[in-house]
Amino acid sequence: MSTPDGLLLIDKPQGVSSHDVVARVRRIIGIRAIGHAGTLDPFATGLLILCVGNATRLSEYLLGEIKRYSGRMKLGERTNTDDLDGEVVERRDVIITPDAIARARVAFTGHIQQIPPQFSAIQIGGKRAYKLARSGETVDLQARPVHIIALALTMATDATCIDLQMTCTAGTYVRAVARDVGEMLGCGAHLVSLRREQSGPFTLAAAVTLETLQHAAAEGRWTEHLLPKDRAVDHFPACHLNAAASQRLLLGQTVSGGLATANPDASITSQVDSSADAPCPCRVYNDSAAGDFIAIGEFNPATGMVKPVKVFHKDNTL
Repeated sequence: MSTPDGLLLIDKPQGVSSHDVVARVRRIIGIRAIGHAGTLDPFATGLLILCVGNATRLSEYLLGEIKRYSGRMKLGERTNTDDLDGEVVERRDVIITPDAIARARVAFTGHIQQIPPQFSAIQIGGKRAYKLARSGETVDLQARPVHIIALALTMATDATCIDLQMTCTAGTYVRAVARDVGEMLGCGAHLVSLRREQSGPFTLAAAVTLETLQHAAAEGRWTEHLLPKDRAVDHFPACHLNAAASQRLLLGQTVSGGLATANPDASITSQVDSSADAPCPCRVYNDSAAGDFIAIGEFNPATGMVKPVKVFHKDNTL
């Protein structure tokens, strides 16, 4: 019997790491091969995408997706981690105006240079920055480009807090945005809550809690929450092969094949220009086997040929 595979959308609770969630789901569903597609800090909640079974081989295609967050930043206090889990290192008076908040929103929308937090997983000389910071070292982190697609800053009922909603590219640190907005406002700030609401085409509304998954597993129906693994690459155009061509592709051979457009519900739809010379990734299906998703391929418009990149056999062997 083959091992179930696919994507699980989990509503991560506060106070546990992404690794902790993976470990708990492994115990709940009894499958070892599980990984996450994008870490959430322990204090953060919200959408965590888990790849189950050989869907773990597709996690790389999910990591770069655009993310949407909501959160709250506390003004007047800086912490060494830029969030509520750190130690307060400075306090200042909070005297700000709506115009100042509006200017900050404009300044931090678009393509910006961002210095990651001292307590981050970035590698410096082969060591994680947070490990160096914990040992008392001051880490020299270089600014790097990020894209904040949309940013809303709203003064909360508590006048010492600002609520934020942000859509950004992967690799953007929301707590660094809170830190830098606080500096621009002249009072300092740190992030006190964060909730991931969307990653690519996947939204928090479709996620389940660990308790819901546990209950479903106890009744033998946890797979009801498992999404097909090809949803990870819905933005790739599809290639449909007959049985003979599918078998050759699974054996590592390049075969001829045409493309359909990407899933119109995906985060990125694509029309493939057959006159272009640049190869492009595609989803490959075996039309003679109930439309089974069998591989990630590379389609060459100049030759009309599809080369296997990652293949998925029916029995889940790799």
